[in-house]
Amino acid sequence: MTVPSDIAIAQNATLRPIADIACDLGLGDDELVLYGKYKAKVALSALESRKPRGRLILVTGITPTAAGEGKSTVSVGLTQALRKLGKNAVVCLREPSLGPVFGVKGGAAGGGYAQVVPMEDINLHFTGDFHAISSAHNLLSAMLDNHIYQGNTLRFALRRITWPRTMDMNDRALRTAIVGVGAASSGPAREDRFVITPASEIMAILCLATSREDLEERLARIIVGTTHERAPIRAADLKASGAMALLLRDALMPNLVQTLEGGPAFVHGGPFANIAHGCNTVLATKLALRLGDLVITEAGFGADLGAEKFFDIKCRAAQLEPEAAVIVATVRALKMHGGADKRHLGSPDPAKVEAGFANLAKHVENVRKFGVPPVVALNRFITDSDEELACVADKARALGVPLALSDVWARGGEGGIAVAEAVLRVLDGKQAAFKPLYDVNKPIKEKIEIVAREIYGADGVHFSAAAGRSIEQLEAMGLGHTPVCMAKTQYSFSDDASKLNRPSGFRIAVRDVYPSAGAGFVVALAGDIMTMPGLSKSPAAERIRLLPDGTIEGLF
Repeated sequence: MTVPSDIAIAQNATLRPIADIACDLGLGDDELVLYGKYKAKVALSALESRKPRGRLILVTGITPTAAGEGKSTVSVGLTQALRKLGKNAVVCLREPSLGPVFGVKGGAAGGGYAQVVPMEDINLHFTGDFHAISSAHNLLSAMLDNHIYQGNTLRFALRRITWPRTMDMNDRALRTAIVGVGAASSGPAREDRFVITPASEIMAILCLATSREDLEERLARIIVGTTHERAPIRAADLKASGAMALLLRDALMPNLVQTLEGGPAFVHGGPFANIAHGCNTVLATKLALRLGDLVITEAGFGADLGAEKFFDIKCRAAQLEPEAAVIVATVRALKMHGGADKRHLGSPDPAKVEAGFANLAKHVENVRKFGVPPVVALNRFITDSDEELACVADKARALGVPLALSDVWARGGEGGIAVAEAVLRVLDGKQAAFKPLYDVNKPIKEKIEIVAREIYGADGVHFSAAAGRSIEQLEAMGLGHTPVCMAKTQYSFSDDASKLNRPSGFRIAVRDVYPSAGAGFVVALAGDIMTMPGLSKSPAAERIRLLPDGTIEGLF
């Protein structure tokens, strides 16, 4: 039997007009900006005229492996299952970046019979939000260099310009660049760099902004460099924030699409969780909480990255109160954490599953530290043996965490009923008492150390001399009382991607800390993490084709 691909399933689906999806949510025609028949943006006025009523559920996961976990798929499938149970459930996801789509990871629209559609549009240009963010970012870069060329009255120290350029593509050659080379009319030559659009501070700002006014105020606060005396120079000093806000005017409105089963889905914003804060927009989440009774949202990568930042950055900034967290795992991934060879993941090995459960157990402990009750969703594969499934169930029972099997890839909402019922039992128990992990008024070093020790299980943190100097400067600029956004590998609790499972006896190496003043946090770079990824030896782009009839092959 041939298993259909994600894109084949999506292309064979019968979609409802997006106006009908909006009507189900109580949205009027005057609150929609249509992007064709199956996509729309929702006007910000829809937020202003309604009060919050929904309950917020986070979907996160164990430490990612090459075996795959399926966080987005579970998010969509859980929403479909809750709607089958008669609940007014809405899912909120991030927009995919073209980097992973054409790289290795693929898109981020779910999979199988638990997808958001139209998946080709969502995984490609969608409604143009990423392009708007890139344009606003690069406008600021252009205005900065033009200011220097026109006389540099703000007295930029060229070697202390911190604002990069951006593009939404994996391109390691642009990690370091020289600009201004050539004729005198090109401006002074200086070293520059690119970051991928999901790592742009503009992306973080869009995802945390609560209104157009708030957006422009945040843009104005961006620090682009310093003077020779280390005084900060901001986007406001370049008079750039108004034009940037104009470019982002439409991008700020949440995008409405649908699940394969015709339920509502907001897909808006797309910061990576390994190098940014990894959550969809505050505006989309708040809109969903006004239109739905249960809101399911997903945070990127494992709970040590996405969930920690969701709780400590997004929920703190937006005053959200999550009431449950679903931690996604698979038997295959647990086996990899337990030391199994990825070539033999289809062979039963309960001992490796038991060894790898330590990774899941640490994520459960971490979620509980925020006062949020967890549920484990075990994504089922046909190669999982009964003995392996029983092993995970026994270990979860001993840990006191509810566990349910998920089969949403193959069966859609019907395959997520067990997970949905487990979540509803947790919500009925009203166990949540959400609280962030740390007090933002603590010194920057102490906040980084708290995350490293409490969430990663590190023995401590080593700060490079450059990181120490940066922290001193950030605190002198008044940025000492913000959350910290850790940038590290997603493949390990440590900053070493080769250390799987639940490593111990390690320290986190922080090589630099830089401001994201408009977003309202500081970013700590740990290990060898890069803000501009590279393509693999055999990128997905090599296998993608546009066929003569207009259909796409190889996107998934």
